[in-house]
Amino acid sequence: MVGRAQNVQLHYDLGHSLYGELSNRPSVTTTIEMFKPDKWGSTFFFADIDYFHDGAAGAYWEIARELNLSADKRWAAHVEYNGGLASSQLDNGSTRFQHAFLAGPAWNWASSDFSRTLSLQAMYKYYFKGQNPWNRPFSSFQATAVWGIHFFSGLCTFSGFIDCWYDSSVRGNWITVSEPQLWFNLNKLRGMEGVNLSLGTEVEVSNDFVWDKNGRNDHFYAIPTVAAKWSF
Repeated sequence: MVGRAQNVQLHYDLGHSLYGELSNRPSVTTTIEMFKPDKWGSTFFFADIDYFHDGAAGAYWEIARELNLSADKRWAAHVEYNGGLASSQLDNGSTRFQHAFLAGPAWNWASSDFSRTLSLQAMYKYYFKGQNPWNRPFSSFQATAVWGIHFFSGLCTFSGFIDCWYDSSVRGNWITVSEPQLWFNLNKLRGMEGVNLSLGTEVEVSNDFVWDKNGRNDHFYAIPTVAAKWSF
């Protein structure tokens, strides 16, 4: 994570327009994101809230803590929790995401001016038993990469992550999700130094992850958003 690390984002999701089978997909998402380093390591969390036209559709969050294992802060022990809740336009029910605990080593790198960062994580992942019979408890493995790049003197930012984890219930046994973001930072323009607004886009690239209105999650999707972000 580079630059200002606390922010609120607003995304207009184009998935319902680009893919007919995703017509039930919420069109708006807000994201709250925080990253805070300290002398022991760092804490990171984000929370997504999705919206239908008549209210919130669901919420999902992840929180992670890293403890430094080396003097140069390159190596760390990483622990993380994932969980959330979703509802559907098709009925009045809701579904809890099968929550998961992750732990493993992380390798972190940053350039001298922190304009470029990279984090690589290899984690054991455990899914707890869910509310439905098919939400069985099981062990998994997840590999994650997180990056951030400022360029054009900080005017633009390219950031994002990619997760790949094992799940025997999907085709091919692996789920892949990546969300690269490209931002244009208005506070780098002359006369707008105090305006911490960024405009840009995020593209959710996934395989065997997104559920369609027919109850299937066996497709590849590339779903862009039109987005704004305010950094604190």
